Amino acid sequence: MSHQASFQQLKEYAQSQIIGQPKLINRLMIALLADGHLLVEGAPGLAKTRAIKVLGDCIDGDFHRIQFTPDLLPADLTGTDIYRPQDGSFKFQQGPLFHNLILADEINRAPAKVQSALLEAMAERQITVGSKTYTLPSLFLVMATQNPIEQEGTYPLPEAQLDRFLMHVTIDYPDAEAEKKILNLNRNEARQNYAAPSFENIVIPQSDLFAARDEVLDVHMAENLETYLLELILATRNPQAYGKDLENWLEYGASPRATIALDRCARAFAWLDNRDYVTPDDIQAIAFDVLRHRIILSYEAEAEGITTDRFINELIHRVAVP
Repeated sequence: MSHQASFQQLKEYAQSQIIGQPKLINRLMIALLADGHLLVEGAPGLAKTRAIKVLGDCIDGDFHRIQFTPDLLPADLTGTDIYRPQDGSFKFQQGPLFHNLILADEINRAPAKVQSALLEAMAERQITVGSKTYTLPSLFLVMATQNPIEQEGTYPLPEAQLDRFLMHVTIDYPDAEAEKKILNLNRNEARQNYAAPSFENIVIPQSDLFAARDEVLDVHMAENLETYLLELILATRNPQAYGKDLENWLEYGASPRATIALDRCARAFAWLDNRDYVTPDDIQAIAFDVLRHRIILSYEAEAEGITTDRFINELIHRVAVP
């Protein structure tokens, strides 16, 4: 079976378990293929935790959920040195960050020093405890969630940490038809004799995942499309060429990390669509999630009620497509 067929099978299984959130499943798979981390924002009860748990079941790796709270300490993530009185030595006890798939639930509830410990893990794929540095697994994905409703007692993520996330995905409520299917699934799962669908024949070995990542990097992007991608990013830094209104709305544009992320995600998006080439539609479809958290709007834009999504939408309409 080809790697694309394996991922197609994984997608179908995930959609049977997480109903009404096809975008979340797609973005999780793109993050996995593009070797990045995901920030998901949505109201409680939208299957964010269930989504990464299902993905963890289908990937040859271990999954761990961390509930972020204001009293969390960096050692609760990284692990700590434990004293052994038998031989008078210290032994390092690994923390939850040493798993392959991490769910950082309500990440903005943890104080800055905990967020910085996670930042090192995400950016450097290593953690430092005392004077020693420990390498994290080759397959390492953090899916962090934020609740947009409650803002009391939260610590907003600094721009440096937001930039480390490959994508910032916003999810909404499922439609009536999907919610009806959720009811049926939940009712069936509550039955004593419920037989859960087997996912053992779907499990993707890590070697296949790394091979799929190489295939994604080989997806063809035409020279003029690469120029278009760069023009989109450069337009977030100097938008005056596309209109005075855009210039007034913008405070800071996207970094070169956004260029890399948009390139990787567009290729992964095309690969998941069973294509070996990128189209302008791929770049435009993924641009919102890649740029949403990397653009800082001016006070003027906020006063006018302009959102980052509106700004990105205007850019896409004004930058010429090849």
